[in-house]
Amino acid sequence: MKVLSASDVAKKTSMSVSNIRRLARNKQFPEPFALTENRYGWLETDVDKWISECVRRYRSGNHT
Repeated sequence: MKVLSASDVAKKTSMSVSNIRRLARNKQFPEPFALTENRYGWLETDVDKWISECVRRYRSGNHT
């Protein structure tokens, strides 16, 4: 398993770090988990799954 930093996730999704954090707070994006007291990360598999779901919704005509 690979853990991604906020900047890694931003690059992978083409979104800003602040947007990713906002979506995660609103339960619209995978939530990060604590690696240490001050360091958080996302599992790459969770981010990939989220991207795949976005593509699936887009292809099915549900663009929201």
